[in-house]
Amino acid sequence: MRVSYTLVPDGTSDAVLLPILTWVLRQQGVQTIQEQSVDFSRLPKFPNQSARLDAIIDLYPCDVLFVHRDAEAQDPSLRRTEIERMDWRSATPRIPVVPIRMTEAWLLLDDSAIRQAAGNPCGAVDLKLPSIKKLETIPDPKKLLHEALVLASGLNARRKSALQVHRRVRLIPHHIADFSKLSGLAAFQLMQKDIASFVERFRTAIF
Repeated sequence: MRVSYTLVPDGTSDAVLLPILTWVLRQQGVQTIQEQSVDFSRLPKFPNQSARLDAIIDLYPCDVLFVHRDAEAQDPSLRRTEIERMDWRSATPRIPVVPIRMTEAWLLLDDSAIRQAAGNPCGAVDLKLPSIKKLETIPDPKKLLHEALVLASGLNARRKSALQVHRRVRLIPHHIADFSKLSGLAAFQLMQKDIASFVERFRTAIF
């Protein structure tokens, strides 16, 4: 089965979600996956939200849209409702992607991947990462992830300042082969459930 999807990001760093979404789809038996992410910097300004959403559908056609919003300590159901109430004119299925805090929390699950992304895979310094069950309670996972990358790099004080942390963050998910540890998080479980429901409906529709 083949599925194409478009990620509608909430920020410039959301491309890190692509390997995660692709992994979840593969767990549901999707063999061929075409992924893409909306680049808002290349879109013109639109008079209203409807026109903007229509343009996304026209320029990034797909079988399903993943719409990302960080909950940022708010009730995740508010973000999900916000996504559903957006003025979508297309019938393309939409799946909310709403981490409890922010996406960076999902990248704190694997110290080996962080070390590889930092360019120091054999490093042994303690990265002070929280346990998986505590990932949704971290006040500022982005700050913690950036600190972990700098620590993992093993660079001295002078060279640490030149470390391109934001670019390194984007490398982390590509060094993680298995995201199943995240299945213990409520927000990730909900996304998995939504994806499983979509895949089942899609499979029924094409066969």
